[in-house]
Amino acid sequence: MSSPKGAAAKSRRPAASAKPKIIVAKPKVVANNELSADAIKLADQIERAFAKSDDAISVEAMQALMGALCRVYAAQVENGAKFTPIAEGQVVSPTGVMVTASGLLRAANLAVFELGMWQSWTGR
Repeated sequence: MSSPKGAAAKSRRPAASAKPKIIVAKPKVVANNELSADAIKLADQIERAFAKSDDAISVEAMQALMGALCRVYAAQVENGAKFTPIAEGQVVSPTGVMVTASGLLRAANLAVFELGMWQSWTGR
């Protein structure tokens, strides 16, 4: 039997379905250029092709894109950017984010513990 104090503490916890509010800063507006337009078109083409077939893009192509995007995003954050890598309102499942984050950590031979330590040191 639990103590009244323990029961009171449990009742103050937010419901499991309650989602924390995430504040996302908008990126500074950068003039559209041909590369940006091509990247948006490519993302759309990949999404549509992948909806039809799981092997719509080769592993090598996906790895090349993921690597380039990681390097670009990291460089922008290092230069003071405050936006998240996924736009507000874009639908990416929590599972998709976790699978990708886990794969990125594994690719860099890092553990979740190291990520936590880095986040506490840098405040990111």
